[in-house]
Amino acid sequence: MPGFVLLVRPRADGSDVKRIGYTVTKKIGNAVVRNRMKRRLRALAAELLPAGGIAGADHILIGRNGGIERDFDLLRKELAKALRKVAA
Repeated sequence: MPGFVLLVRPRADGSDVKRIGYTVTKKIGNAVVRNRMKRRLRALAAELLPAGGIAGADHILIGRNGGIERDFDLLRKELAKALRKVAA
């Protein structure tokens, strides 16, 4: 199971802007752990979303339990794979 869930919702407002949102529930841990997970998700999105995201869509990354311990390179590969799936 990946360290996050990616949801993509196209908007019908005619804009090509790629928007991103992050959420990490309290099930993951205390505020320090949740903020660390959000920082990891932000770094992934900043790196991969400009090239792999869907233009004119909202992208939501939901942090999951295993994401904080998971290797960052593995998370990067998982997000790249998820973005390819969504684009297809």
